[in-house]
Amino acid sequence: MEKLAIHLLTFLPCINFFCSLTAIIAAHLLFLVNYFKALFKRIMNSPKSSQTLTSTSAILVINCGSSSVKFSLIEPESGINLLSGLAECLTTPQASIKIKHSLNANKIVQSETSALSTPFDHQQALNTLVNKLKSLNLVESISAVGHRVVHGGEHYSQPTLINDDVKNTIENLAKLAPLHNPANLIGINACQKAFPHLPQIAVFDTAFHQSMPEKAYLYGIPLDLYSKHGIRRYGFHGTSHYFVANQAAKIMNKPLAQCNLISAHLGNGCSVTAIKNGESVDTSLGMTPLEGVMMGTRSGDIDAGIVFYLVEKLGYSIEQVDILLNKKSGLLGVSQLSNDCRTLETAMLDENHTQSAQAKLALTVFCYRIAKSIASYSASLTTLDSLIFTGGIGENSSWVRQQILKQLSLLNFQVCEEANQATRFGASGNIATNSSRPCWVIATNEELVIAQQSAQLLR
Repeated sequence: MEKLAIHLLTFLPCINFFCSLTAIIAAHLLFLVNYFKALFKRIMNSPKSSQTLTSTSAILVINCGSSSVKFSLIEPESGINLLSGLAECLTTPQASIKIKHSLNANKIVQSETSALSTPFDHQQALNTLVNKLKSLNLVESISAVGHRVVHGGEHYSQPTLINDDVKNTIENLAKLAPLHNPANLIGINACQKAFPHLPQIAVFDTAFHQSMPEKAYLYGIPLDLYSKHGIRRYGFHGTSHYFVANQAAKIMNKPLAQCNLISAHLGNGCSVTAIKNGESVDTSLGMTPLEGVMMGTRSGDIDAGIVFYLVEKLGYSIEQVDILLNKKSGLLGVSQLSNDCRTLETAMLDENHTQSAQAKLALTVFCYRIAKSIASYSASLTTLDSLIFTGGIGENSSWVRQQILKQLSLLNFQVCEEANQATRFGASGNIATNSSRPCWVIATNEELVIAQQSAQLLR
């Protein structure tokens, strides 16, 4: 027994060595297994290669709000919109979805509106959309899902493939866009469930404005508030300004890099952008979509001291101030009637309407603020090729355009009344006189920009 024990002790180091070697080999094998599993998963979940993008490949564009989902299925090569629609009143029993398409043999546009079943949420809306896409045999044509994301901060100046890090950044930036980024994330998460094998791409409203110089984006406050907390001007509606600038360049037969423009995106949200040599150099919206010109329900620029007065003298809470400036001001606040430009124009022109005078006052202030913002961008440009109107109001309200241009005669803008009246409801054209500087009305198409930029990223 003693000899056996001695022999065992002699071989014990060898046994320990082989055990250690076995453990090392096992660890390496486990590492390799996990590595190849992760690699395989990445390959399976990666964007489709450029070979899969054909002239008939389509991008599903999602614009998700807090209580709505706007969507379009677009062929980025041809610009053809195969299907579009809107789900609205989400999270309420009145939730509904409207889907339009012209895929029948006669190419006649068909429109269907249906109520959503419980739980009336974004996922339910997207599930209804998916079922419709399946019934029309369109799912296989989708190459990716492109998402409009409002705030990308300084992190993103290009379309970006969405992963967990990107989602975390969008969530962290929600403090700068509390009404928008959380809703955008809802849409992203819902689409990842609905389309788990498709690449999801974020196109940011702020991206086009990342070319602004420091003198344009810095506020006159202590610099460490910017360096430590990112408090600066970012701008929004970037995809819209980018689209109409490109369209204007085509109209003028000039490279975008040689174009100097002022673009006025006028809708319920409004912004004015100075574009120098094809790049944004200043814009009216700031760190949040509250700065700038007066809008549908937002106040736009006000004296910051008003906030202190509301809180300290009138007893407002910070939350009440937020609601007042974002949801109860602008056209709605001044008119005390509506935030809808069409409603206000109708009331203004009806002398018997009890709020005719207030409606006119609201529209007059609105137009003056916009004209003043446009004129201020003469400090950002050395030459100006054209002014552009776009957005729901900019494309359709001849009265608003005329009032704005009347106040810009110093910049040699003169409206042609006949052309102004004719250029509405999707029609594009120059509404200035022959002796005036050109002023183009161009219908925006943010969804097409998102589809095209998503396709470019996949390539």
